[in-house]
Amino acid sequence: MAAGLKSSTLELLKRFNRAFPEFYEQFVSSESQLQNLRLAYKLYKSKRVVIEIKPEGSKSALHFAYRNQSFLLSDIFGVLAAYGLTIHSLSLHGQINPPMLVFIKLVVSRGSKALTNKTGENVARAIREALAGRFEVEEMLAVEFNLDAGLKQVETEFYVDPVFHLPAILIEADNQPGLFYKVMYAIWQEDLLVVNANLLVWRGRTRLILYLLGPNENLIPEYLG
Repeated sequence: MAAGLKSSTLELLKRFNRAFPEFYEQFVSSESQLQNLRLAYKLYKSKRVVIEIKPEGSKSALHFAYRNQSFLLSDIFGVLAAYGLTIHSLSLHGQINPPMLVFIKLVVSRGSKALTNKTGENVARAIREALAGRFEVEEMLAVEFNLDAGLKQVETEFYVDPVFHLPAILIEADNQPGLFYKVMYAIWQEDLLVVNANLLVWRGRTRLILYLLGPNENLIPEYLG
């Protein structure tokens, strides 16, 4: 736990962390825990989705906080694909108890550069519009990609993680246009919630592990996995 914090802040952080899976406090840095608490407070005050895009070296960091829903990632990654953004890393922490919030950090670039202020504003606005149902991501992407085409050189594995005690799906595939959107769209179609994610992009391959809850925020039956 972070040192030098007020006892009241520490107690608030401990109560906040109880809504996450057991491994959250052990494996997530104190800095990230405090960042998620800050975003949760901002979400509570504003009562609307929180999206912050800031420079991070030669790239941009997109921070997102909202109530977790199965269509969220499909909309977010669809917008990123529509704007031609490259995803370098993904950090996702979702609660498994009410209020079921999810906190996402994406490191992205466009043309190997950080996003301009204008592009960042447009991306944030498009995500908000998509979540509100006023921006049809699928229709727009259908012009760019063949959404019916399967992923190439893809391997998948479903299992129950022995450490985190959560159902997980491992996806390995060649880097290809629309990859993340197609994966997240499939997750949405099965009404699954992603509550944690690990991403590794290396030598033209993407390795993605998604920890999941099933429909109605329950564990996933074996047949669905």
